[in-house]
Amino acid sequence: MSKVPEMFGCNVFNDKKMQERLPKSTYKALKKTISDGEPLDISVANVVAAAMKDWAIEMGCTHYTHWFQPMTGVTAEKHDSFIAPNGDGQVIMEFSGKELIKGEPDASSFPSGGIRATFEARGYTTWDPTSPAFVKDGSLYIPTAFCSYTGEVLDKKTPLLRSMERLSSEAVKILHLLGKTDVTRVITTVGPEQEYFLIDKDLYEQREDLMLTGRTLFGAKAPKGQELDDHYFGSIKTRVAAYMKDLDEELWKLGVLAKTKHNEVAPSQHELAPIFTTSNIANDHNELTMEVMKKIAEKHGLVCLLHEKPFAGVNGSGKHNNWSLSTNTGENLLSPGKHPETNYQFQLFLAAVVKAVDEYQDLLRATVATAGNDHRLGAHEAPPAIISMYLGDDLGALVDSIINGEQYISHGKEKMETGVDVLADFKKDTSDRNRTSPFAFTGNKFEFRALGSALNIGCPNYMLNTMVAEQFSQFYVELKGADDIIAAVKSLVKNVLKEHQRIIFNGDNYTDEWVAEAKKRGLLNLKSMPEAFSHFMDRKNVELFVKNKIVTEAEYRARYEIELETYCKQINIEALTMIDMAKKKIAPAVSSYVRELTETALAKRALSETIPTGYEVNLLTSLSNKLECFAVTTDELEDAVLGAVEHKSDILDRAKYFRDEVFAKMQELRAIGDSMETETPADFWPYPSYSELLFSV
Repeated sequence: MSKVPEMFGCNVFNDKKMQERLPKSTYKALKKTISDGEPLDISVANVVAAAMKDWAIEMGCTHYTHWFQPMTGVTAEKHDSFIAPNGDGQVIMEFSGKELIKGEPDASSFPSGGIRATFEARGYTTWDPTSPAFVKDGSLYIPTAFCSYTGEVLDKKTPLLRSMERLSSEAVKILHLLGKTDVTRVITTVGPEQEYFLIDKDLYEQREDLMLTGRTLFGAKAPKGQELDDHYFGSIKTRVAAYMKDLDEELWKLGVLAKTKHNEVAPSQHELAPIFTTSNIANDHNELTMEVMKKIAEKHGLVCLLHEKPFAGVNGSGKHNNWSLSTNTGENLLSPGKHPETNYQFQLFLAAVVKAVDEYQDLLRATVATAGNDHRLGAHEAPPAIISMYLGDDLGALVDSIINGEQYISHGKEKMETGVDVLADFKKDTSDRNRTSPFAFTGNKFEFRALGSALNIGCPNYMLNTMVAEQFSQFYVELKGADDIIAAVKSLVKNVLKEHQRIIFNGDNYTDEWVAEAKKRGLLNLKSMPEAFSHFMDRKNVELFVKNKIVTEAEYRARYEIELETYCKQINIEALTMIDMAKKKIAPAVSSYVRELTETALAKRALSETIPTGYEVNLLTSLSNKLECFAVTTDELEDAVLGAVEHKSDILDRAKYFRDEVFAKMQELRAIGDSMETETPADFWPYPSYSELLFSV
């Protein structure tokens, strides 16, 4: 008998445990807060805190922590013990509702984009009851939001929660117009597929670049990469399978719905996909998944790499954000049904998403723009930097029929005949999957495929929720006074799809023809992070979030400042790491080999003038010339890094400088270094090769 049902959620203070441990009145009050957003009374919080503490202590916990998501891109935690003095030199274990609801971490060292001065240190965390507490490593973890003493939002969770509420409110109003008055809440759901690399820990610790930046800054291509497509969905190696088994079990204990695991395209690359859950919990679970992935890897003598592009020449890692809408009555609002041509509710919600993606394509591009993701987008391993939508054959035909006023002809679910008697025939899906599209419809959801593997999914989801909520708000204003609601919906849908059909593209997004066509359509092609963020502060984008009360204008600008500053810092760290590797390890190693080549050539010549020395001389000449170029380019990179100081006043200008000058010079230096690696023996080269890194596990 499987132990998974008993194991699942055993480390989570979930609904079942709340029902068992809380008085009925307390449980009902807490559930009302979770489901309807009702304020939580302190008396209820006290009872919940006591039950939580007792359960956590039974689970072996001595501490609790408010677990939050500051603007660093990773989670943060400060642990306090349950102990309190009882007056006679002994201690008791205490935990109050006040401690459950509010924490006070130091806010001074977290990014604030200039909102807070360093000396203004006070910040608060506040309990998010919609995401269940859990135990890990001897502590009770309480998911929380994070804000400054003066109330500014300093985290990634609060805007997500606000966007979920905003979208729900506007979607419910639309549904009530359509007669669905039993709907009281609309939930955004997400299933984030997570890609990652596993490499040997001993080799990792020999690579300064991997340890400091998460990616290899030097490294010649291995003789074999992913050309044979033999790793994708291939047999999982024993060591990796053991890791995946432990990872699944640990995630199941924490209530994470880990469902699918397989090898990805690149050597040593893998994927884990969960089952859908609400956006907020999916966000928390994905952050938790990334943390657990790293910890479990250590136990197996491995390192889990979550950088978007740890190895040049093979695929990088993304995170596919499967986003959908459902009602509290159990209806998926993005399901076309058997007859999408008469499913006007679906058409209306589809039109809202199409309009949102078209109007805010710049925001969707910006929300996935990072230094790491710049290596992926546009390559034949991830969607291009041009945001577009894929609807597939059936929905594409539906949209065309609506716009042109023609009869819709469904492709239907064709029967797939296997031609083998013992194999059952089956029905095909109504559309194929377009793996080149950034934003693809996949049956009853949209798959936003442009996210990088290390990204906190809170940002793209709060932006997606808000831009769609804005469309619902506009639609409601247009529809609310209609005498014939269906006629009004049909007219609105037709006008919206006609106006925004340029964002729909069902072809191959990798072709040069699409780049030209997209330009003709007026779609943006923002190839780098600084280019994407040049539109972030456009007035329409600022007003979107201020109007919908997701963040203030100051908080929105702070995010702009933080993301650009992070980009500059990451490129700066990578450049300094390259310089360090070049000067301290690579140049001395190649110089030593050049010296040995010289001595060998001279020794041969001394023995006899008839012994050919061409091999040594040719190699010596090649490496000597490259070494000279390597030294000169290293110095030029140093100068480029120092030159960034001149661009300190304007953060966007500085980010562009790092992209155009510093990163460009890094690419030059790498090309020379990688070329030298191919001519230098392994016992001289100071770092493990790509062959060792990618094929040793």
